[in-house]
Amino acid sequence: MKNRFGRIEVVWVKIEQGFPIEPFAVGNLETEIGDIVVVETEAGEVLGTVVSKPISLDPDEIHVPVEEIPPVLRKATPQDIERSKKIKKLEREAFEFCKQRIEKRNLPMKLIKVKSALDKKRIVFYFTAEGRVDFRALVRDLARKYKTRIEMRQIGIRDEAKIIGGIGPCGRITCCSLFLNKFHSVSIKMAKEQYLMLNPSKISGLCGRLMCCLAFEYDVYKDLASDFPKVGEKIKTISGIEGEVISANIIDKKVIISLGESKGQLTVPLDEILTSKTGGNKK
Repeated sequence: MKNRFGRIEVVWVKIEQGFPIEPFAVGNLETEIGDIVVVETEAGEVLGTVVSKPISLDPDEIHVPVEEIPPVLRKATPQDIERSKKIKKLEREAFEFCKQRIEKRNLPMKLIKVKSALDKKRIVFYFTAEGRVDFRALVRDLARKYKTRIEMRQIGIRDEAKIIGGIGPCGRITCCSLFLNKFHSVSIKMAKEQYLMLNPSKISGLCGRLMCCLAFEYDVYKDLASDFPKVGEKIKTISGIEGEVISANIIDKKVIISLGESKGQLTVPLDEILTSKTGGNKK
């Protein structure tokens, strides 16, 4: 509901893993963090969890026209919760049935997830594929089985990782499935400026692409690294040791240098380096 100042009351709602946390117009409905609510999405009416307090926003602040902000329809009732349980069972059954039909029709696609609206008026099947897939016969199979509107949505490999989730190389739940709402462009340059080993197995996520954290942590590391010498630069320490920079630990403020052929490596605290990146004296 838009108030007389042109602002709108919204709450952020998380549908489930793999789906973005999005704003929904709350109107006069009183909600608290943790409330289970019924919201209107492109897939139909679904359950979601409120993850923020109501906020009064100018639609321009979130770059979404008022008419495109979907509503929170109501707090979930016991009947809604019960229906949701049945829907989950339907989604599992539909997933297995669709997989069987994909194999039967020898379609070059991989089924990732099935999402049904609470009223069963629409079931969405998410899949990955290397190219375009003619799934018209598959849709007919599904429509004949479930007698409702069927939608097939092709997603990318990063979206697949976001939906399925897992544990990243850092030992934590993957950022994409935990809190990232959208994917950002990630480049090798970001890894270089964070002094990371350019080993694909070290800087790639479960999806096989460069890790998302390289992008959203980039600005912080870039700022912290401004005082560090570059890889390949010759430096000299307070104690007179000379070497070539081969890496750095930005968080610990240490630089790793090579002492020369067959002389090994040495880790030096940043504040013990005399020469700056430009060759000037840091002291």
